[in-house]
Amino acid sequence: MEPLQFSDILATTGSDALDFVKGLSRKGQLYQVLILIVSLGATLLVSRGVRSKMRDWMRTLTGRPKWQLRWLLQIEKRLWLLIWVIVLWVVFNVMQEITWPSRSYLIGIVARLATAWLLVGFATRLVKNRFLRRMVSWFLWIYFTLYFLGLHTRAANFLDSMAISFGDFSLSVLDITKALIVTSILFALARTTSVHATKTIRDNEDISPSMRVLMVKVLQAALYTAAIFIGLKAVGFDLTGLAVLSGAIGVGLGFGLQKVVSNLVSGVIILLDKSIKPGDVISLGDTFGWINTLGARYASVVTRDGKEYLIPNEDLITNQVVNWSHTNSFVRLDIHFGTAYDDDPHLVRKVAIDAANSIDRIHKGKPTVCHIVGFGDSSVDYVLRFWITDPTGGLTNVRGAVYLALWDAFKENDISIPFPQREVRMLDEGVEKGDS
Repeated sequence: MEPLQFSDILATTGSDALDFVKGLSRKGQLYQVLILIVSLGATLLVSRGVRSKMRDWMRTLTGRPKWQLRWLLQIEKRLWLLIWVIVLWVVFNVMQEITWPSRSYLIGIVARLATAWLLVGFATRLVKNRFLRRMVSWFLWIYFTLYFLGLHTRAANFLDSMAISFGDFSLSVLDITKALIVTSILFALARTTSVHATKTIRDNEDISPSMRVLMVKVLQAALYTAAIFIGLKAVGFDLTGLAVLSGAIGVGLGFGLQKVVSNLVSGVIILLDKSIKPGDVISLGDTFGWINTLGARYASVVTRDGKEYLIPNEDLITNQVVNWSHTNSFVRLDIHFGTAYDDDPHLVRKVAIDAANSIDRIHKGKPTVCHIVGFGDSSVDYVLRFWITDPTGGLTNVRGAVYLALWDAFKENDISIPFPQREVRMLDEGVEKGDS
């Protein structure tokens, strides 16, 4: 078929537009234009007062889910259009009953257009990406406008004529437009499904934390991948050539993104072997904290001072990692101290154990012990060992609490903590000269 020329389409469209304008000069058409203008003006005036009252009512809403508040805000923004749609349909149906259908034809077209614009505005809120949402909105608004004006076939033919051919493969602007719209809709559906499924999986306590993360990531990858391929297939793209192209691109990316791929694979291994999971307390080099999230490329580790370290997954696989809560949450801590030689070591051990057990965070299910570990220059050296079950609560603070309890207990029992002393003797100046 001979492709349509832009000049031909422009001439035909201009002729149709001129006929439409001439038709408006008839009395019945002018009445409809006047009704549309008056109804729009009245709607804008009414919606202004209603929006003010609606805002005041929304400010009184507390404790409501965020999604409800977001949708109420979207309704408030489009309140004028919603009221106008209702008014137009009421006027259209009334005129259909009391006069000839041709006397309300223009009002019916505008009512359908306004309804489509309103529904598009609400539906595209499912697309979270702002740029993509605007693109989809404009595409749908233009499509419905052309459809209700009877110009969609002509526009489709024109877009289909703007094509680029590669051998037997032809790609037109119409194909690209369809692919963008269908893929965007599928992406929105995939995201909505992913959000609800993710919440269900994360709330399931029967599944381990690491397996929950893995299931969520696999589900998201499957949904978005399916959205892309289904969208392309729905508009008639041949995916055979795409498979060959993606394989070639994959080989190239494999060399250029070795670290990225390594981190991705390491993340999957971590999730499968459950060596590290969200909530675990780990030490890696000088970094001590608990796992906040496990990402595709890195793990988020939050320290006690509020710093958040993004550690690549490869480092967690290749380096030595201390997981304080891998198999259980029991952590043993040691405190070293010394007392004077005059103090009874049996009493020192008993007082030290009682002092440690007085701290709330000390786990009473495992025994607290105190042993002599040596005889120093100025003190008898001891080690006090105790257990805790909440390493996420910090280690330094519990050690400090035990040291303070020891200090108070030693004061009450007259146990002294010695410190090194040095004696300096000054020789007489005269004696030094005589000796010389």
